[in-house]
Amino acid sequence: MNTKLNISDFIILGIYFCISFIIQGIDYYDRGALLREYFFDFTIELICVCSLILLFIYWLIPKFVMEKKYVLFFVLAILLMVSISAVDYTIGFWSGDNDWSKYPKGLSFILLMINISSQQMAFPFALLLTKKFYEGQNEFLKIEKQQKENELKLLRSQIDPHFLFNNLNTLDSLIDSNTEKAKEYINRLSLIYRYLIKTKDAEVMELAEELQLAENYMFLIKTRFQDDYDFKIDNKTTLEDKFIPTGALQALLENVVKHNKPIKGIAIKTIISIDEDQLKVSNTKSNIKPKNESFGTGLENLKARYKLLSDKEVVVINTEQEFKISIPIIKLIEEN
Repeated sequence: MNTKLNISDFIILGIYFCISFIIQGIDYYDRGALLREYFFDFTIELICVCSLILLFIYWLIPKFVMEKKYVLFFVLAILLMVSISAVDYTIGFWSGDNDWSKYPKGLSFILLMINISSQQMAFPFALLLTKKFYEGQNEFLKIEKQQKENELKLLRSQIDPHFLFNNLNTLDSLIDSNTEKAKEYINRLSLIYRYLIKTKDAEVMELAEELQLAENYMFLIKTRFQDDYDFKIDNKTTLEDKFIPTGALQALLENVVKHNKPIKGIAIKTIISIDEDQLKVSNTKSNIKPKNESFGTGLENLKARYKLLSDKEVVVINTEQEFKISIPIIKLIEEN
């Protein structure tokens, strides 16, 4: 919490003391108090209360509470409250022409000073602390939001280099062997990169556009690996007002190719199923075990992005014959 006072803090204190000045004036008038007593009492009270508040905010709290020196804080706070309130009370006692024989002494005096100072500074001090607390909360939320945005951009930036690396060799071989296929490959690749550039700062994208990206990406895979991979899209719902993290579907398809190598001409079959709330990608598995048994950077990247975007989690089911991953569909427009 930032304990330094700003202009708005002084405005709040000024409003509080103006209201207090009026209320005390009415009370003094009803009691028939001397005008001298009213102006002396209020002026000294204003100085003493402001002094206490400033000492707490700029010295006691930063120096002792923040450093967890609670006993020393308590002792010094009592000393300050008693000494400053004693000045206020003594001047008020004099301005009211009171009988000095009735002036409190000893422990009763100390307790009275603590009580007076607590009452005088409690409300304005509470106002400032409450204001500072909410200012701190708002600042924290802004920093947290900025951090999430930075993390999302960092996670998104990890996709592009990996994607490019997987396709350059294929394009190189196609140029000599199949010129027409190479042209189509370049066209699909350019569409994908145009999409990646367009969405580089987007956290989520429409599911329909992500499916179009997936279809272009599946073309690249089919061209590169021929019949080793078989893809099918099973859409059971409308795509309107449905979103997923940008590039999520591409990452899931990339994960299929990375961790499954077909053997004996048996293709790896992948089904993309879309229902109202989830998108599922399930694929058959080959008997070839990859050296790295982890889900890979792409999938961990996607899980991290979902933690930043939604309270729903990515679900992974990994069996001997099948690998299935379900990602929540994000709806930006709430249904009635």
